[in-house]
Amino acid sequence: MKDKIRIFLDTDLLEKYLLGTTTDEETSRVERYIAMYPEVTKEYDELQENLEVFAKMHAVKTPEGLKETILARIRGEKAGRKRFFQYAVAASVTALLFAAASYFFYDQNQSLQQENEMVTNQIQLLKEDMEAGLEDMRNQFIVLQNKNTKKFSVSGNKKAKELKAVAYVNPVKKLSYINVSKLPNLPEDQCFQMWAEVNGEMVNLGVLKESGAEDNLMALPYADKAISYITIEPIGGNVAPTVENIVANISY
Repeated sequence: MKDKIRIFLDTDLLEKYLLGTTTDEETSRVERYIAMYPEVTKEYDELQENLEVFAKMHAVKTPEGLKETILARIRGEKAGRKRFFQYAVAASVTALLFAAASYFFYDQNQSLQQENEMVTNQIQLLKEDMEAGLEDMRNQFIVLQNKNTKKFSVSGNKKAKELKAVAYVNPVKKLSYINVSKLPNLPEDQCFQMWAEVNGEMVNLGVLKESGAEDNLMALPYADKAISYITIEPIGGNVAPTVENIVANISY
C-alpha cells in the first residue's frame, strides 16, 4: 500500500490539482487519494500552504486607480453589451423583416407563376378553339362549294311534320354537315336532339336549334353508309336516344 502512495506522491498530480490543470479523470483520482490516505492529505495541505506563501511573496501591489479603471471598464462593457443587444435586436428584426419579405416575394412569385400558367393554358385553349373554328369554317366552305358534295333533304315524320333540314355529304373530302332550317314547336320540357350511328354505336351530337342561315351548318361524323337520327328528348338532352321518339333519319 505504501508503495502505491509513494508512487502517487512522486507524480506531479497534487501540484497540477492545486493549479487546476488536471483532467477530469486525474481530478477524481487525486480527490480519492486525499480522502483515503492521510499521507496524501498531509502532503496536499503542505503544498497548499507553500503555494499561499509563494503567492504572497510575489504579490504585486495594486496600482493606484485600478479599482476605478476596472469599474469604468465594467461600465463600458455593460454599455457595449447594451449596444450589442440593441444591434442584435435590430439585426434580428431586420432578419425577420427580410425573411418575411423573402416569403412574400416567394409567395408572390409562386402566385405569378400559377397565374402565368393559367393564362398560358387559357391562351392555348383559345388557340385550339380558334384553330378548330377555322378548320370547321374551311370544311363548311368546301362542303358548300365543292361540286362533289351531295345534298339530302330531311323531313320529319308525323311527330314533327314541320321539321325541315338539308344534309351535305362530300365523299371525296369525307365531310358531312346538316343545316336545320325549321323545327316544330315543342313543349318547354322537350327538345330535339341529333345522333349519329358510328361503328355500331350511337354518338350524341347535341341539342338541335334552328340555324336560320343557309351556311350555318352542324358537323356530322362521316362514315360510309352512315345513318343519323333526330329524336325528341327531355329538355337539355339525353344520354341515349329514345327510339320511340325518332322523328327523322338521314342515310348517306
